[in-house]
This record gives sequence, C-alpha cells and structure tokens, in this order.
Amino acid sequence: MTDKAKILLVDDREENLVALEAILGSVDHALVSVRSGEAALKALLTDEFAVILLDVVMPGMDGFETATHIKRRAKTRDIPIIFLTAVNADPDYAFRGYAAGAVDYIAKPFDPWVLRAKVAVFIELYAKNRQLHAQAELLRAQLDGPLGGADSVMAELSGRLAAVEDQAAVLAGQASLALDSAVADVVARLQERIGRLRDALDALRARR
Repeated sequence: MTDKAKILLVDDREENLVALEAILGSVDHALVSVRSGEAALKALLTDEFAVILLDVVMPGMDGFETATHIKRRAKTRDIPIIFLTAVNADPDYAFRGYAAGAVDYIAKPFDPWVLRAKVAVFIELYAKNRQLHAQAELLRAQLDGPLGGADSVMAELSGRLAAVEDQAAVLAGQASLALDSAVADVVARLQERIGRLRDALDALRARR
C-alpha cells in the first residue's frame, strides 16, 4: 500500500515527454515514458498504472487505436486515459477521444497546474481503490474462515470503510471542480464498491 502509483506517458516526441516529466515531477509518483502505442501496450502487460497520458497523433498505432486496445483488455479497461493533442487539432478529435474511452481531452501546451490537478485526482482515486481491494480481501478471509474472535476485525474494517467513504465524498466534490462527469463516474463506481463491502460486513455480523 505504500508503493508509489505509476503514471504512463505516451508520446512519440522526446521533447513532449521531457515536458510532461517536468510538469509531473512534483507529484512524487513513478513516471513511465514510452514513445509509441505498441510500447504502451507492452508496458501495460507488466505494470499497473493509475492513469495514462496518451498523445493522439503518433506514427504507426495512433492514440485512438492504442486506447481501443487498452479498453478491450480486462486488466486495463478501467485505467483512466487523458488524451493529449495540439491546440489546433481537428475538432473531431475530441469526440473520437471520448468515444475511444478517454476521461478527458486536453490541448498542448498544457497549463501545468491544471494537468497536475487532473492527474492528482486519478492518483487519489487509484489509491482509494487499492485500499478497498485490501479491505475486501480481509473481509473475504473473515467470511471464509472461522468467526471466533472476529469482533475486533469487524470493528477495524468498519472504521476503515468509514474513512474511505469520507474520502470518496471529498473526491465527489472535487469532481465538479476538476473533471466533471469523468471523475464523477469513477467516484460512483468507488462508492458502489464501498456499498458492496458494507453489505458483506453486515452479512458477517449477521452470522455472529
């Protein structure tokens, strides 16, 4: 749980990757830079990422095709994708980006503060989802194992879930400020997962 989140940067131009690394260097998370869609898909086979910043116009496999492959894989389909493109790009690019599964679409050159803020929201959502996964594993172990002496575990789980619920509520408020419906949808899934864990915890208590 203390591991740094990884951010995948995909752009065929080295200078653009250097600029992204400079902007995001202050977020204190691991930045993985690749220069093609093919390299991005290869990186996704071995690493877990909190968010992907994906250039649209690249030789060979462009950003749209890369995103389509990402969204087809069960392991990667839920990773948020932010498309990056030149400010004078074809207006249809934005529509194609959202159709390909992007959560946001921003133009170069970037406002550093805005880009960092958007990335930070998804990193926080990623961290909360990892916390919930850990709580789910602990709860599953209790449901599958003996119930004796589980009171303290249930109390701890309840407290942790309450804390994550509070954090999810804060993120829901941030959604309207940062990424509107894009983050709101992710937060909704997070809150749905919290609800399922609450139900499982209630079931465990009922077996006592």
